[in-house]
Amino acid sequence: MIEELLPDSVVAVEVHGHGEPGNTALYPEEAALVAHAVPKRRREFAVVRTCARRAMEKLGVPPQPVLPGERGAPQWPAGLTGSMTHCDGYCAAALVRSADLASLGIDAEPHGPLPEGVLGSVSLPGERVRLRELAGAYPAVHWDRLLFSAKESVYKAWFPLTRTWLDFTEADIDILVAPGPPVSGTLRAELLVPGPLVGGERRGVLQGRWTVRDGLVVTSVTVPHA
Repeated sequence: MIEELLPDSVVAVEVHGHGEPGNTALYPEEAALVAHAVPKRRREFAVVRTCARRAMEKLGVPPQPVLPGERGAPQWPAGLTGSMTHCDGYCAAALVRSADLASLGIDAEPHGPLPEGVLGSVSLPGERVRLRELAGAYPAVHWDRLLFSAKESVYKAWFPLTRTWLDFTEADIDILVAPGPPVSGTLRAELLVPGPLVGGERRGVLQGRWTVRDGLVVTSVTVPHA
């Protein structure tokens, strides 16, 4: 599912349900980070890193630990960039050679409404107007959850390029719907703060894609070099 939202240069590995993607053993330095976590957290931590290591192998890179760096962002092997996501019943990792993309972000969420009060703190007034319009046209979609996921993907693509925080209200996201099932489309994020410098050019807009399927909302944002 996630591969459909990404360029051909990106390798993605995902696990649906509660299956295991082969050997989920952690490296000692990874295991130490979740030694006292609850079993669900330990499993998701291990499975999503197994997905990442399988993606490394597909790119011809020896599997290695994936440790959190600044603000928890994954530290990837030299020459690679990528993103990971997990929610109940789904884990995915997407990796690409840094020469092919400047950055990318992926996010998956359960397809259900956001908790009460969350939308107001993560969205802009104009976004809420557009969500109401989308809900009128496509009432089966939880557009608030989709917007939240899109903001997560935007941040994951933003941070490796800037190493700075991006608030939920510092990106104005427009969600566009493609014709035909499944419900899917594109997203456009206008940054309300100075955008990242990529190849000497400041990017004020980030682009992505999304889909709603199999009880999940999945989004992606990719930043090309040019």
